[in-house]
Order: sequence, then C-alpha cells, then structure tokens
Amino acid sequence: MNFTEIEKQAAQAVSILLASAEPRPGEIFVIGCSTSEILGKRIGSASSEDAAKAVLAGALPQIEAANLFLAVQGCEHINRAICTSRACMERYRLQEVWVKPWLHAGGAFETEVYEHLPDRVMVENVNAQAALGMDIGGTLIGMHLRPVVVPVHTDLRRIGEATLVLAKTRPKYVGGPRAQYESAEPAHR
Repeated sequence: MNFTEIEKQAAQAVSILLASAEPRPGEIFVIGCSTSEILGKRIGSASSEDAAKAVLAGALPQIEAANLFLAVQGCEHINRAICTSRACMERYRLQEVWVKPWLHAGGAFETEVYEHLPDRVMVENVNAQAALGMDIGGTLIGMHLRPVVVPVHTDLRRIGEATLVLAKTRPKYVGGPRAQYESAEPAHR
C-alpha cells in the first residue's frame, strides 16, 4: 500500500470539501475512517496505524488552517464516541465520556488522533452539530451531521481501497406556499 498516495488523497478530499462547504471558523469537521477498508479489507478486520497516520497528515493541516474543530468518530465498540479538543467540547457543550480508543475499540484513526491532538477529550457525540464531514470506508457519520446533509460529488471516490463520501450541511427550508427563498443557497449553513 502506498501511504504517500493515501495522504495525497486525504488532502485532496479535504480540499474539495472545504471549497464546496465554505465553513465558518469554529465549525465542526467530522471524520469517520476505516483503515481496514483503505487496505481493501472488511471494516474492523485489519486496522493500520500507517494508514491512519497518512490520512491524518493529509487532512489535519487544512482543517487547522480553516480554524475548524476536528471530531473523529470511533467504531461501534465504543458507541461511536468522538475524539475532539477540549475547546470544541466546551464551545458546543458536549458530554465528556471516559474511554480511551485503541486499535481494536475505536480504531486506528481515532487512536492516532487521540495520541496526536493536544488537550483532546472523548465525548459521547457532537449532538448533530457537525457542519461537514468525510466518511472513509462506510463508517456512517450521518448521526453527527446537522440536518440537512448534502452530498458533495467529486471524481475522487476512494481513499486507498475505501469508498469516500463527502458531506456538507445547509439550513432547512421552512415555510409554506407563501414562503420565498434566496435564488441561491446561502454560503453558510
């Protein structure tokens, strides 16, 4: 497996999503990542620290440069708990939980983020407040995104062997027959 290529694909995916979503500083960017799927294996069967490092190296610099909060979803063995920064937890009034992800409960990517992020905490969830997200390998991040979720279509459909789904959010349309809307969706959800 070419981990340099995985890093480039992750960086490209984040770049595409940031350009499409145009998030405001301080919003939450959620990532779910199966390193097993990146390697072409079934989710949860072949966790890879090297793949996790490559994805983080490609994604984190742009997320930090955009002044976004990174929130990383763990696997179902820790009830999809999120690793994020204490600042994110406090700003969004999230509930801290007591769990430490590892290779076989949380997954390689969340473990890498847990070891890398300064002042990191584990929270139960982000209360469906993430503005945008990246699902690598069918990890099902939808529960963390704000309604309404909009897929971001791109020619980049995989990171390694894993399927890639990019998503942004927008405000709900409300009103009845008399409601009017701007001719274009607002740049910010």
